[in-house]
Amino acid sequence: MTETTDQRECPVLDYKYVRGPEPAGSNFKRLDEIQREIRPFFRSNEKHGYWVFTDHDVILEALQDPELFSNGSVTPLEPNPPYKWIPMMIDPPEHGKWRHLLGLYFSPGRVRSLEDEQRTFARDLINKFRASGSCDFYRDFAAVFPTTIFLQIMGLPIDKLPDFMGWEAKIMHVTEDSDPDHAIATATMMEVVAYFSELIAEKRADPSKRADDIVSHAIGWQIDGESPSDADLLSCMLLLFMAGLDTVASQLSYSFLHLATHEADRRRIAADPSLIPTAVEEFLRAYPIVQTGRKATRDTVFHGCPITKGEVIELPLAMANRDPREHERGGAVDLDAPRPRHFSFGAGPHRCLGSHLARQEMFVVLDEWHRLIPEYELADPSAVVEHTGGVFGIDALPLRWTT
Repeated sequence: MTETTDQRECPVLDYKYVRGPEPAGSNFKRLDEIQREIRPFFRSNEKHGYWVFTDHDVILEALQDPELFSNGSVTPLEPNPPYKWIPMMIDPPEHGKWRHLLGLYFSPGRVRSLEDEQRTFARDLINKFRASGSCDFYRDFAAVFPTTIFLQIMGLPIDKLPDFMGWEAKIMHVTEDSDPDHAIATATMMEVVAYFSELIAEKRADPSKRADDIVSHAIGWQIDGESPSDADLLSCMLLLFMAGLDTVASQLSYSFLHLATHEADRRRIAADPSLIPTAVEEFLRAYPIVQTGRKATRDTVFHGCPITKGEVIELPLAMANRDPREHERGGAVDLDAPRPRHFSFGAGPHRCLGSHLARQEMFVVLDEWHRLIPEYELADPSAVVEHTGGVFGIDALPLRWTT
């Protein structure tokens, strides 16, 4: 840490947490430009104002210090949120108890047991539109493949996928114009909670409706010898719902946008599938889709930044993983580089529980897609737009190929 910085001397930017729609990739370029000019932090003038950190090492340190930076809030727009996503928004030691429960469903062994089924599902989806010579990759594949897999893990009905995706969009894909006060997102979260409340009640009342899935098992969970409260159980279900239905779809979309616009990389992967594990890590590193916040537990000076207790700081993982001081190639993808060390799944005690599942899904998709459709391109570059917030995402990705 350095000496105290006078807040009046700190750069202040018109930085927006939620942006879009705008051309896909715009936000990565914007963050790169800010990082070139300002280290290790600046102040956003959005709403009440908040700090944004721009340096790889500083962001990593903040993520690894839960005593100084609590997960009680993970977005700078809501320092005192009216909700608590479990286990994301709870701190050690309670966090570790919930994480142990959930970790059993996303262990490497359990994830590997799903691979053959995932491959079959990926091929079936691709073959639905392969002969047509085109698709919207996000709508027709990315929004369906990982989401369906996660619904099965959760124990949710697949035939309600359109309803679930509608809820997801209202929570995760909002803009200042569409939901300026977050009223729609908050109301939708309450709808999701109500749905899970009914589902859990149904499974409690009728054991024959239980299966080998998270919701069924959650009825019998124990923490310190006691059942979690219904409120905490529903908060956990809400978080799993939001994370499982959005993140891998977004990561796949940015990966395929890269491949559709970088012919050499696409052809190398299609010709040599042994490159896919490296490609997965490079796409995760170069296109990190999460920006997360942390709430200061006390007044502090962190790397020269004067932070007041209760303030939320913003930690864009894109600034960390594209930082040329850590990775000389910055945001460029290099399939010949050594396997990169990155923290696109976060760092510290709240590192993403689903990282093994996400990696496997990306590997399966890249492998199966390029067996069936090795050559493709953007059908309409102007239609490829993104939104940003806690998770960046692409709204449409039209691809075409010769049949």
